[in-house]
Amino acid sequence: MFGTQAHASINGLLNSMAHVNRPLVVSHGGVAVGTIPPNTAASVRAALHSGADIVKIDVSASVDNIFYAFHDGTEPELLGVDRNIQSMSAADIAELTYHWKNRPGRRAHVERLVAILAEFRGAPALFALDRSWWRWPTLLRVLDGLRMPSQLLLKVPSWETAAMNALRQHRTPYPVLAICSSLDELDGLPLSDHDLNIVGVELIAHDENNVWFDPDTIAAIHDRDLMVWVNSETLTTGIPLFGGYDDERCVLQSPSAAWSRLLELGVDAVQTELPWLLRDLREVRGR
Repeated sequence: MFGTQAHASINGLLNSMAHVNRPLVVSHGGVAVGTIPPNTAASVRAALHSGADIVKIDVSASVDNIFYAFHDGTEPELLGVDRNIQSMSAADIAELTYHWKNRPGRRAHVERLVAILAEFRGAPALFALDRSWWRWPTLLRVLDGLRMPSQLLLKVPSWETAAMNALRQHRTPYPVLAICSSLDELDGLPLSDHDLNIVGVELIAHDENNVWFDPDTIAAIHDRDLMVWVNSETLTTGIPLFGGYDDERCVLQSPSAAWSRLLELGVDAVQTELPWLLRDLREVRGR
């Protein structure tokens, strides 16, 4: 079981899904193909149809504190504007579209976070909210209004103590996924603090010499009742997030070449932009 017994109820959906399927398939921003933009309700639906158990959503906010599902910094590429949406009002953002996805009679708008999450409330799906921790004092109150805490995972770097304190003081113990790049960061997590609900760790490893590639280390993390999550991505800067076992290797070599090593390590969740391929590999290995 991931997390402590004190939070077993709120972690129930995560644990029931992990009991049925390992690894959990995490879709990075939903499946954005064809006319479907990323971080939208349509991309979430496409991800679930493609076998995803969890969808990672990026969080941005307007200057008037309206939350959007959007990875800021990608505005020139996705929206055709050279301005960060976090410097805009909600009225300004309402005029933006994913310009190459627009169709006659249908403009592809940037979507509000709450609208997307509410559409899937009660569905057998989890959402990992990323790039949001510095907004928690406001965002947590907004999430409370959705009444779906068991479907939400909050990502946060392990060293962000101010964010951890904000969550510690909040009445709803949302499940937390702490991002760790070293054993020191892992060991520094306040796992005995029952005001926090830390259910897992996202492990960052730039090469295979990292301690995260030691099966004994992964087993020791499991002994702490923590889920092990890795990001199957190499950044556009060329920095691999887990030793180069990434989506590019999946496409250029094979799904097995990209992910079998991770599964043999005992990883519990893999974040990818190719969820259907990971789902298929999981099924093959399961047989």
